[in-house]
Amino acid sequence: MPARKRPLRGSRAFYPRKRAKRIYPGVKNAGKTKEVKPLAFAGYKAGMSHAILTETNPNSQLYGKEVSKAFTVLECPPLSVFGFRCYSLSEENNKKISICDVFAEKLSKNLARATKLPKNLGLGALEKIQGKNITDVSLLCHTNPTFKKTPEIFEIPLGGEDVNQKLEYAKQILGKEIKIQDVFKEGDYVDVSAVTKGKGFEGPVKRFGIVVLGRKFQQMHRHVGSLGPAEPGKIRPTVPAAGQHGFQTRTEFNKRILKIQTGFDAQFVNYGPVKSEAVLLEGSVPGSKKRLVMLRMPIRPPKTKYPVQIKEIVR
Repeated sequence: MPARKRPLRGSRAFYPRKRAKRIYPGVKNAGKTKEVKPLAFAGYKAGMSHAILTETNPNSQLYGKEVSKAFTVLECPPLSVFGFRCYSLSEENNKKISICDVFAEKLSKNLARATKLPKNLGLGALEKIQGKNITDVSLLCHTNPTFKKTPEIFEIPLGGEDVNQKLEYAKQILGKEIKIQDVFKEGDYVDVSAVTKGKGFEGPVKRFGIVVLGRKFQQMHRHVGSLGPAEPGKIRPTVPAAGQHGFQTRTEFNKRILKIQTGFDAQFVNYGPVKSEAVLLEGSVPGSKKRLVMLRMPIRPPKTKYPVQIKEIVR
């Protein structure tokens, strides 16, 4: 008889399955651009709806026909740039290390709710690193949410090839605001990162989708049938077990921006009205409502872009 085989129960792509360190992700990697501009933006998940589009992909069987597409509404108020950070390469292991943080002279009052405000403000901090080799510059930003007072703080990398141009751009935009239109346009593809909904401590049936055993299986019905072989004398980490389910950082690639507009004429449950800029993102987005979602330049974007033709937005 041939050996009976089945796929593993649950994905092994995300291990260990632990809770995220914080409720919103950061931006470690992003796609590269020759233009000096921010490579990421942030918005709050409000809800979902759908729109009637005209298929513009000539390779599709529905080319030229009307199709219904679901989209996620993200409220993206302007981001405040309260500082920038300079990096250099370490002589020991050739890794990026932070050498200087420069902060704006005037900071938001709500920023003190999220972190301790620095004492040394202004561009005077750059005098301490004169003579050092600056290899990269990134922006320090905080959000301006419409439904709460405490902002989120994160770091946004800058695109471009010349470090001096990045430094000049950071000096010009210090203390000012960035809008979503300064980073992305309609029809662009973005990578979406967010912390998924937390389910708490769950068993292996819900966590990995194992089969519930029959009534004659040694009084254990919602457990795995075998914990593994006798050797090496321990339970391997690939065996489905109970533990934390959800509340983990996940990234989805190549989500298309259908439209960028001011506000959205709809009241979303558990969120309310969208007052500032709204981004209509094709498809679903991980996370619950009011959760911060990071949009970044795609690491592996599609080779071709097709125009977006919206016939009707259903609210």
